[in-house]
Amino acid sequence: MNFKMIGRIFAPILAVEAAFMLPALLICLVDGDLHAAYSFVCTIAIIAVTAAGLWAWCRKAPKGFRAREGLICVGSSWVLVSLFGCLPFVLSGQIPNFIDALFEIVSGFTTTGASIVPQVENLSRGILYWRSFSHWLGGMGILVFILAIVPVSRRSGGFTLHLLRAESPGPNVVKLVPHMKKTAAILYLLYILLTLINFLFLLFGKMPWFDALCTTFGTAGTGGFGIKSDSMAGYSPYIQNVCTVFMMLFGVNFSCYYLLLIRQFRSVLKDEELRLYLMILLGSTLLITWNICDYYTNLGEAFRQAAFQVSSIMTTTGFATTDFNQWPNFSKSILLCLMFAGACSGSTGGGIKCGRIVLLLKSLRRSIQKLLHPQAVHVVRMNRQVIDENILESTNVYLAAYVLIVISSFILISIDGFSLTTNFSAVLSCFNNIGPGLELVGPASNYASYSAFSKFVLIVDMLAGRLEIYPILVLFFGAARGRIE
Repeated sequence: MNFKMIGRIFAPILAVEAAFMLPALLICLVDGDLHAAYSFVCTIAIIAVTAAGLWAWCRKAPKGFRAREGLICVGSSWVLVSLFGCLPFVLSGQIPNFIDALFEIVSGFTTTGASIVPQVENLSRGILYWRSFSHWLGGMGILVFILAIVPVSRRSGGFTLHLLRAESPGPNVVKLVPHMKKTAAILYLLYILLTLINFLFLLFGKMPWFDALCTTFGTAGTGGFGIKSDSMAGYSPYIQNVCTVFMMLFGVNFSCYYLLLIRQFRSVLKDEELRLYLMILLGSTLLITWNICDYYTNLGEAFRQAAFQVSSIMTTTGFATTDFNQWPNFSKSILLCLMFAGACSGSTGGGIKCGRIVLLLKSLRRSIQKLLHPQAVHVVRMNRQVIDENILESTNVYLAAYVLIVISSFILISIDGFSLTTNFSAVLSCFNNIGPGLELVGPASNYASYSAFSKFVLIVDMLAGRLEIYPILVLFFGAARGRIE
């Protein structure tokens, strides 16, 4: 195990985290919130000293770096940035309990949006900014950002590929260009461009600049932290509609946007994952609109509310314009199913991903065909390309691990004694990085009622869901065995 190489990667990650705290510090100083400003100064100093020490110790690390190191590096780096990232909450006294603060920042970085804060308006603007910005940084991936900006030697043993594969959502990472570093840069440029467009549309709707900035971070990262207790319910229909559209856009595989830029329109139109994603969005919206039309003054209002919530849940953003706990069971059941599905591979959304659903359905069809025609050769194709058997096997293993983790987490947090619906939707919401669940963890509530043990279980779920299970499993199993070979 090349621990020094891992430590060498940790150093710039921590440096970037400290640098991104500077705007929050500036907001605290402008507002005259010296206590919160002091918490950011102390945190930045702690991170800077740690990063400098890691760089000094690991600067001459050997270059060898394999998939094993990639998985461990990604899992441990997300844990590390979360441990440091929660310090401003604790040091400022605005979330004094460490487990609560860790839950909040992990929810931010993993773009979950589940909160333990009952009245977010009581938080200072600097803390609110850092809380929302964690969505944007975690949306595309912390290590993807590092790969996009940090110079990489060609003798590095290809660690960029291992890191990008370990952190990026979906069954497989596709190179947009021959070099993985350029792929990471392209992904982040597209991410930044869409973020800016979203921000401008919100400003055009006369949304205050701070509200627009934090809302954009939550929409782009499909995170869902609001800066008001009613989430998005208090904003105008125009702003809510803008968020609906951009949540959908950020749930699309970013490689589709790259293909549009290079004018490969047919490839985008024929993308099977994109087709399934749009079909589920439209179908769910129409069904819920039909089911809730009596709850609203007219059909247009029902459609708008349904479209927002379907987009929010399927893209795992977690914003809310209404308390869908009050909707009929049919609509709530659809939303619960959308928690499983998630957005597209290669997007900022969570869940199983539509790409995996396509592969699972095609694998099921192939299994039936083999039973009917055992002598025939059957392959699985997606977008007219034959899918490697390793990817199919990995998808099946992922689904097995997914079910096992959900069941285990559900049993563990049931110790707290809440209802089955509350606990099951809480696990689904955290593991799929959505935010609100049903009943006691619905859009009008929060996760503060859970015990410290249950919050820790949900923290692990959020990390495992965002990192596609494997990095966290490798990290925890290695720690449980007392060594990582």
